[in-house]
Amino acid sequence: MSGRDFSADRRLVLISAMAVGVGALGAVLARALLALIALFTNLFYFHEASFAARSPAQSHLGVAAALAPAVGGLLIGLMARYGSERIRGHGIPEAMEAILIGRSRMQPKVALLKPLSSAISIGSGGPFGAEGPIIMTAGAAGSILAQAFHLTSNERKTLLVAGAAAGMSATFSTPLAAVLLAVELLLFELKPRSLVPVAVASATAVMLRAVLLGPGPLFPAHAHAVLPVSAYGSALVVGLSGGLLAAALTAAVYAAEDAFQRVPLHWMWWPALGGLVVGLGGLLQPRALGVGYDVLGELLAGHFVATALVGLIVVKAIIWAVALGSGTSGGVLAPLLMMGGAMGALWSLALPGGDAPLWALVGMAAVLGGAMRSPLTGVAFALELTHDANALPALLVAAAAAHGLTVLVMKRSILTEKVARRGHHVSREYSVDPLEVVMVGDVMSAPPITLAASARVADLAVAGGALTHHGYPVVDADGALRGMVPRAALLDHWLAPRGADPAADAMTCAELADPRALVAYAGESCREVAARMGQANVGRLPVLAAEAPHRLVGVVALSDLLKARARGADEDERRERFFGANSAEGAATRRDCREPIPR
Repeated sequence: MSGRDFSADRRLVLISAMAVGVGALGAVLARALLALIALFTNLFYFHEASFAARSPAQSHLGVAAALAPAVGGLLIGLMARYGSERIRGHGIPEAMEAILIGRSRMQPKVALLKPLSSAISIGSGGPFGAEGPIIMTAGAAGSILAQAFHLTSNERKTLLVAGAAAGMSATFSTPLAAVLLAVELLLFELKPRSLVPVAVASATAVMLRAVLLGPGPLFPAHAHAVLPVSAYGSALVVGLSGGLLAAALTAAVYAAEDAFQRVPLHWMWWPALGGLVVGLGGLLQPRALGVGYDVLGELLAGHFVATALVGLIVVKAIIWAVALGSGTSGGVLAPLLMMGGAMGALWSLALPGGDAPLWALVGMAAVLGGAMRSPLTGVAFALELTHDANALPALLVAAAAAHGLTVLVMKRSILTEKVARRGHHVSREYSVDPLEVVMVGDVMSAPPITLAASARVADLAVAGGALTHHGYPVVDADGALRGMVPRAALLDHWLAPRGADPAADAMTCAELADPRALVAYAGESCREVAARMGQANVGRLPVLAAEAPHRLVGVVALSDLLKARARGADEDERRERFFGANSAEGAATRRDCREPIPR
């Protein structure tokens, strides 16, 4: 019996040490990806080999610039068909799928082709961010490192996610948001065995970012004063609007994907077709192309023209949805931030105070939290991008409102919809396992049906027809457990011919019992015992007293463990009234949730 709050062991130290290396590698890969994006942007739009950061909007190619995204899409289609189809998509759903069904194994060629294809996609004008590709690239690097050592599937998952968090942390200088994204989207658990290494990797990456990309927040902003009470109502408005926008964007992306499924061409050509739409959109709104960090900076500084923002949101949404639906390579965070920021900036024209930078920031958190169903990530991301701590209450209200709205109106998020379309359901609700909080002593069958150690097995044959369990505990005169006898062993013994083997005829239950049988303890959680049963492939264990480790007090079967689940379902569905006519006697009025409340 462990009796500990957490199940982590000393291997946590080893995995955390490896996470330091994964974090450093993630930071280097983030720097390399941003350099590649700059290189391809200069090649496509300025026809020069340079690593200087530029926006496609600064190009003077004119109408010819509309062909750049199509050429980039064609290259990506070829790379996906003849290299690896895994490079298609946002990056985060692919990482989720590798964790859920791929035992956290990712191929080395994905780590090479994903950043290259993403750099081509974004550099040729694709309206994407670098975060999705770097999450998959650095995650693949962590997975590859884990595969080189003798690690478990869960340890591979931890290093994969550590790489993903490190890449995001280095790209945006958002170490906390990277860890929260890992918890909300990739780890599918909140345990020290994974949380600590991921946090170590994220912290390592952000420290190296100061050397590789520069220190400080990505978009330093003037800190706001403490927000007035009226700001909470405004934040709610922006949050609900952000939730609606997130739902509309998600629907648009998958409507575009469904449309491409009907195109009578091989999927290799779809990114090129999507690139043509991106190119035409770029002629109308050049600033909708590329990662758009310059646009984000201007929104957070309050520099915008309202009429231009409307066109930017519309064009960005269309070309982004079409490009993603075509199966090209690129991330979703930066586009969501841009469209959310533009929406919030527009709301600042009508909300009290007219604080454009504040509501742009709040809009970013709302759309990001609503679209990805990760409100805490959205809040932390917005906060770390600007270091504007006084905006926290408004960010929290808006992100929670957007999250609540999208949970009610959308079955799945923009990320999990992709995984679901590949036949894998992802549950995003994290809660304490009912088996964890219910002890074996609360559900076991007691007193148990036992066999006396000194009894002859042959004398029990008359009761053979009454054997209803798969195994029976054998106890001595003091009630101490001597072992377990499987029902099959009893039946085999009874069916054997009598007189042929005198020793077998005289065999006692103690001699037939297996003294090495697994046991459970009354003070153990049902989860621990369920795991033990699953590993040993048994459905019934004897239960010993915690204070007297040899004394049998009961038997627990798989059917007993279901009582813990039933208790959790009861807490979800049963409605109770603790105040009323009978409250003085301590009675509670209990009604099934499906029964009408009496009037």
